[in-house]
Amino acid sequence: MTSAEARLADLPDRLCPRDGTRVPLADPRWCCPVCAGPLDLDFHPAPKSPSGPTTSLWRYAGVLPPAAPGISLGEGGSPLVRLTERVSAKLDFLMPTLSFKDRGAVLLVGLAQLLGAREVLADSSGNAGTSVAAYCARAGLRCTVYVPESTSPKKTEQIAAHGARVVRVPGDREATARAARTAADEPGVFYASHVFHPYFTQGTKTYVHELWEQLGGRLPEALVLPVGNGTLLLGAHLAIEELYGAGLIPHRPALHAVQAEAVSPLAAAWRAGLDDVTGDTPATPTLAEGIAIPRPPRAPQILAAVRATGGAFHTVPESALAPAQADLARQGLYVETTGVACWAAVREGAVGESEAVIPLCGAGLKTGLA
Repeated sequence: MTSAEARLADLPDRLCPRDGTRVPLADPRWCCPVCAGPLDLDFHPAPKSPSGPTTSLWRYAGVLPPAAPGISLGEGGSPLVRLTERVSAKLDFLMPTLSFKDRGAVLLVGLAQLLGAREVLADSSGNAGTSVAAYCARAGLRCTVYVPESTSPKKTEQIAAHGARVVRVPGDREATARAARTAADEPGVFYASHVFHPYFTQGTKTYVHELWEQLGGRLPEALVLPVGNGTLLLGAHLAIEELYGAGLIPHRPALHAVQAEAVSPLAAAWRAGLDDVTGDTPATPTLAEGIAIPRPPRAPQILAAVRATGGAFHTVPESALAPAQADLARQGLYVETTGVACWAAVREGAVGESEAVIPLCGAGLKTGLA
């Protein structure tokens, strides 16, 4: 067995959370062959003492799955700043491509390189596509990113600057995903889906591992997170379960999920006591474009995670987003319109007097002022 074959043999399988179907990580199929749903990673690390630079995601390599080394752009280690006496913000817009999506993209592209991919394809409303494009540039991989035709020009400009081919798709985010998945079935294509591929959430879980260390080995009472496809919330839940299972936190913090009122299928399902979203949610225009997802593929997992931690769903009206963005700007933090949704929810009393942390997920330069 060659060294390359040995590395592939050590990779964990993917596992369908609905029917238990196993799919090897090296298999090009991007969804469950039985139910066509997203796959999880059969990977259960025991948390280890962090090591390495304090400003690097790779400080937590002991709880991350295998990926090709050497494509890091210095992601991770975002600072934590206080907004009020009880609420702090983790500045995840201070990443190489100016959004938290770098946490997942570095692992996902690292896997593509490890598997010997030559062509990487992604679909995105902007930020995930930018991250994948940047890390593909770092890894020397060809990249194509499908985006909705309404995507901010500043985001598509950034994607193209990294050398990726941008394909603008007429219609909403769902139409973009369908077009990308059709192209992803072509031979030789690695589908770097931040929604369907579990490596992405393995990367976003470092958000909470960092937070645990920054707070001196504890987590706050509440984590307030923006939710469209749920990649940050599901990553946070992974980390919480790892820390709780290892006895490193005495209880699980409540996960509070925030959606734009204009497109809030998960909040509607939660309020109705459902385990999945139902029906068709209109793709109403919203300033929070990054979380305007009518049918999240991982909806059952998102709903279950929020319920398991005693959290809740919150919606913010369109009228609350611009004031929240302006308020953060007056505090020195220029955040994109999607990234202010959690602050808008907290300002409207989402978590009451609980100690909470919110992520500021993307830089204001990506969308400008509302």
